[in-house]
Amino acid sequence: MRMAGICNTDLELLRGYMNFCGVLGHEFVGTAQEGPLAGRRVVGGINFACGECSTCRKGLTRHCPTRSVLGILNADGVFAEEFAVPQANLRPVPEEVADRAAVFTEPLAAACEILEQIGGGFPRADALVLGDGKLGLLVAQTLAADGFDVTLVGHHVERLAWLESRGVRLASALEPGTKFSLAVDATGSAAGLEAAMAVTAPRGTIVLKSTIASRYQVDLAPLVIDEIRVIGSRCGPFEPALARLAAGAIATEEMIDSVYDLARIEQAIERSRGSGVMKVLVENCS
Repeated sequence: MRMAGICNTDLELLRGYMNFCGVLGHEFVGTAQEGPLAGRRVVGGINFACGECSTCRKGLTRHCPTRSVLGILNADGVFAEEFAVPQANLRPVPEEVADRAAVFTEPLAAACEILEQIGGGFPRADALVLGDGKLGLLVAQTLAADGFDVTLVGHHVERLAWLESRGVRLASALEPGTKFSLAVDATGSAAGLEAAMAVTAPRGTIVLKSTIASRYQVDLAPLVIDEIRVIGSRCGPFEPALARLAAGAIATEEMIDSVYDLARIEQAIERSRGSGVMKVLVENCS
C-alpha cells in the first residue's frame, strides 16, 4: 500500500454495517508485488468475483452472489502494509497521476457509474447533488464535466468556492418548489432519500449513493404518484475515472484534509469522523 483513503463506508462499517470483521479500507493506490504489473503503481476494483456463475457470465461481476469485497465483505482491506487483490482487478496508474490523486480512483469510478447507468441519451439538463461530503464533490464534478447544470446542496458549501470554477452551483438550501430532473443522494444519511424525493420533478430520476447502517423509514407513495425512477448505484468502471484524473478534469487536491502515517490509522479514522472534514488519507511510510 502506498496511500489509502478513508470514506464514509468505512465509518458505517465501524457502526455495524455489513457486520464486517477484519481489516478495513478499499480506496488505494499501491505497488504491485507480483504478476505482469509487478513494480508498477496500481489501483484496483474492490469486488472479487468467482468468474464462473451465471451473473459473472453476463458481465455483472460486481454483483456476483458469492463475491467478496475488499475491506467490506469477507476480504481484508488496505489499511495494512500489504494486502491481496486479484490480478484481474488491477489497473496501472498513468505516470501523470500522482498518488494523492490516484487514491481517489475508486470513489470517482463510483461517480462515473451514474453516467453509465442513466445512459448517453439522458438529457444533460438540471441535476442536483445532495451532500457535500467526499463522494458528493466527485459526483458534482463528474456530472458538470459531462454537460449537466449542477447544483450542490450541503451543510458546508461556504468552503467549496473552488467548485464554482468547475461549473458547480453551490447552495445551503433550495428555494421552495424547486425541482430537478436528476437528483443524486450522496448524503450518507437515511434522510437523504426523502430529501431527494421532495425535489425531484415528475418522471425524474433519483440516484441513491448512500450506504448506511441504519434503516430507511420513508413514505414511498410520492415515487408512484410522480412516477419517479430510483436507481441504486454502487461501484463503477476504473478506466473512465483514471482517464479523467489524467486529463485533470477532476479536482482532488482541494478535497484532502490531512495525511496520516499508517501507524496512526486510529487517529486518522477519528479525524475523518469530524463534522465537515474532507478526505483523510493514510500513507505507508515504512
